[in-house]
Formats: sequence, structure tokens, C-alpha cells
Amino acid sequence: MYPKIPLAQSIIEIFRAKGIDTIVISPGSRNAPLTIGFSNNSAFKCYSIADERSAGFFALGMAQQLQKPVALVCTSGSALLNYYPAFAEAFYNQIPLIVVSADRPLDKIDIGDGQTIRQQYVFSNHSIFNANLHENAGDENDILINEAINLSISKKGPVHINVPFEEPLYEIVDELSIEPKIISYTQSKPILNDLSIYAHFWNQSQKKLILIGGLEPNSIEQSFLDALGMDESVVVMTEVTSNVHHPNFITNIDTIITPFTEKEFSDYQPDLLITFGGMIVSKRIKSYLRKYKSIQHWHIDELRAYDTFGSLTKHFVVAPNYFFQQFFPQTISVESDYQSKLLKIRSDREKKHQTYMEAIPFSDLKAFDVILPTISTHFDLQISNSSPIRYAQLFTINSKVSVFCNRGTSGIDGSTSTAIGAAVASQKPTIFITGDIGFLYDSNALWNNYIPKEFKIILINNGGGGIFRILPGHQESPTFNTFFETSHCLTAEHLAKMYQLDYVIASNEKSLKRGLKHLYNQNDKPCILEVFTPTLENDKILLDYFKALV
Repeated sequence: MYPKIPLAQSIIEIFRAKGIDTIVISPGSRNAPLTIGFSNNSAFKCYSIADERSAGFFALGMAQQLQKPVALVCTSGSALLNYYPAFAEAFYNQIPLIVVSADRPLDKIDIGDGQTIRQQYVFSNHSIFNANLHENAGDENDILINEAINLSISKKGPVHINVPFEEPLYEIVDELSIEPKIISYTQSKPILNDLSIYAHFWNQSQKKLILIGGLEPNSIEQSFLDALGMDESVVVMTEVTSNVHHPNFITNIDTIITPFTEKEFSDYQPDLLITFGGMIVSKRIKSYLRKYKSIQHWHIDELRAYDTFGSLTKHFVVAPNYFFQQFFPQTISVESDYQSKLLKIRSDREKKHQTYMEAIPFSDLKAFDVILPTISTHFDLQISNSSPIRYAQLFTINSKVSVFCNRGTSGIDGSTSTAIGAAVASQKPTIFITGDIGFLYDSNALWNNYIPKEFKIILINNGGGGIFRILPGHQESPTFNTFFETSHCLTAEHLAKMYQLDYVIASNEKSLKRGLKHLYNQNDKPCILEVFTPTLENDKILLDYFKALV
């Protein structure tokens, strides 16, 4: 069963030929030709998500796991604008996403027709490519569709295909009336110019800092990580989203550097900073490296480099594996105590961390101390932005647990939808840790018929945006409580009931341990474990934590 409109047929057939087989559709009328074509073709797996903002993040989570483009299809008008948060996240997090928006023909725009906005180039600030199709443009449309798909794959980002349809929209035919043009994409070979000058600087540097942002699991060859971990002149700092591991890597950056004196900051200032991976969570390491700049900063990434620390001197436009394969044979060992000194500090901090954790009352920090060690290698771990990802950074998570977070734009707006989309696409069951504001903000994520029965949510409810309490200038006042913290007395109980999720609560360490046991044993339906922590005590416990590390 095909839509009668040739342009819709072309899109569907080109997608099929290029292996774009996962389609997330939001109901509407103007996109009916695409909905009919995709949903009646066995080559595609289609999902219906009513809320376009949630649909965007759901597709993002799927693309994150599948590592290939997922398509979004919506009707005309404001529906398209609701994709923008996920679209921007895909751009900054380098996740392939294809938005296909149905539109009115150009002569119907800006004449007062319903559900019409200026859809062309609406995502231009964050789009890898914009394909504005035209009725009866034939091969020209096919070329644009091919280019959009090819660029989404090769540049790992979001593209927008805007498609005008004239009524009637629901007519179907038994045979195709077109033979679409299929344009293959050839990946160019990476190019590295003479590395000798950079190897010389490496070989002369006694203090080399490698800072690794978010990465897909298993994306860096372990032999290269081992070489870095065993080099005494190299300190490797990773984040919870880095998904790389070695016994000599420093995984809890804030725990290490927050108590530094000015002398220590200066002593550990690197000669050479090398970065790769996605956005950095730690505000403290960014502040440190902006003040104590390295002599050289190299960033390794196939697509782009951000001058995050104001010291970028070289962008190697290749994948890290290829870079290290070519670079390491030109390097030599350098005598240095750079790594050993920081590992000694790490050991000291770990003891003080443990002592503090054993002494504190139940709180956000204590909840993470209890929760994180219980997550087994059986699960993928998705973490919401704001407080949850920052608390998680203070702990060591099992090295075989893959960790994900929307750190492209670092927003809370679609974390639950992303986690559910990822859970649908992942080969492993998923646990999602979130805060109350992010969970409530994205509650339409639960309006979803595809949530796996093994999906588990751990919801830390501290009654508001607790992260604002640790920021400079916080003062208890009606303005703060209403407009910054957004204090509330809401829970997830009725949402869980409405969407038929299992629900259990915890409010102290004993009930949390009991709730976790229930959570892990519940595999007949998705489950929410809501953990209530004290609003007014959390910030002091966290701030005192860093003082206790000195």
C-alpha cells in the first residue's frame, strides 16, 4: 500500500534503500501520505508518539543506541517546533536524526491558512542540512533527500526535510509511480599531516593531561587507553559518561580538584592538554583549565572542536583511534611524577570520601552512595541532567555499566523520553536516574506504548530544583523558592497509576535498600522507585562533603 503522491513515494523508497528503517510518527493530517507509506511497509518499524517534544527525544534515545539515523515525521504548523529541543541536543551531542515535516505548498503560507508557519530553515542554526522539497521537482527532490540522509550519517547530526503536500492526502495505490534516484555516500579516508612536531612536544612534556568527555561504550581501543594509563607523565581524567576505564584513570574529577590550594592548582597545571569525546560535565575542571591554561591544547574529533578552555592550538580532524595508532609509534617515555602524585591524592580523597559517607544522614548524596553500587552490569544506565549527573560524578560506577546522559545542551527537558527511547533500542534493560523537576517536566514521556517491562526509574524527589541551593548568592526567600527552586509537593504516585507503572517509595536508607530490592525484582512491568530526601539539608551536606576532603 503506497500513498498516491509521488513525492511521498520518493521519500519512503529512498529511506528504505538507505536503511533508514526506524520511524517515529506523531499523529496529524498533513503528514498522512508519509504515515500511510511508512506504516504499511514491512521494511520500517514505526512508533506512534503523540507529543512531538517527547517524540523528538524518544527518537534521539533510539539513535543514540542504534548509532544510525532515526526519522521523525510530523504534521505541519507548530508541531514541528516541538522537535527543536531534541534537534539541538542531537546537534551538540553528534547524534544522527532526520526530521521529516509535512507542510502546505508555498502559496498557502502566510495567507491565514490554519496550521501553517514558515517551516523552511526553521532549524537552520543547528541543522547539518536543510532539504526544502518542492512539488513535482522530481530528481531535484531525490538529490536533496539523498544528501540529507548521507550528511546525517557522515556528520553525525540532525537534518531537516520539509515536504509540501497538497490535498487530497489519503489516497493510496498498489504500485509505485516513481523510480527514485539513489545516491551512495563514500566515506573519505582520514588525513593526518606530519605528526613529528607534535610528537616532539609530547616527548618533551612531563605533565600531560588527557580529559575525556562523553563517549559511546567501546569506541576507544583498550590498548590505547592502557598505553595512556601506564605513562607516568600522563594523567587521564574521565567523566561518568566517558565509558572508558583503567585503574590509573581519575574518574571523580571534582573530588580531586575542588579542595586544591592555589599552589596545587599551579603545580598540576599541564604542559599539554589533550581532549576528545563530548561535552564536559565538570564545571570545576573547566574553571581550572581556563585559569591555568596549558601551553598547548589538542582536540581529537572527526567533526568539530570547541575552544572550551581558551587555549586550543590544534584540532586533529580524525577519530581518536586513528590518531593514537599513528601517533604512539613516534612517542617515547618521559620520566615524571605527574601521575603518581595525583594518584596519591586520589587515594587520600577516597579514604576521606568513604569516612564522610559513613557519617552523613539520609540525603541526596547518601541516596547516590546507596544506589550506584547496586547497579549491575546487566543494565544500561541513563542519567538525567542537573543534580543527578553531578552527584553521579562523585562516585565510581561499575566499569562494565554503560552510562548515557543528554550532555549536548545539558537540558532537563527530554531526559525521560530519551531514556525510554534508548531502552526500546538497547539490547540490555535500562535504569534511569532522574530528579523531580526533570521528571515532572517530561512526564509526557510516560504517554508511550513501547516502554519495556524491565525499564526502571529511580526518582530522587527533594521537593524542587535543589541544585540552585548550592549556587553562590542563594538566600532563602519567596522569590528563590518560587522562581529558582520551584518548590512543590508533587509526587509520581498518580502518574504511575495512570500509566500503569509499578510504584514504590523510600524515605530513609533502610527503605531505600528495600525499595531497590523490589525494583530489581520487578520485571513484569516498568517500575518507579521514588526516593524522598530532605529539601533543606541536601545543600549543606554536599558543600560539607568538599570541605571534608581537605
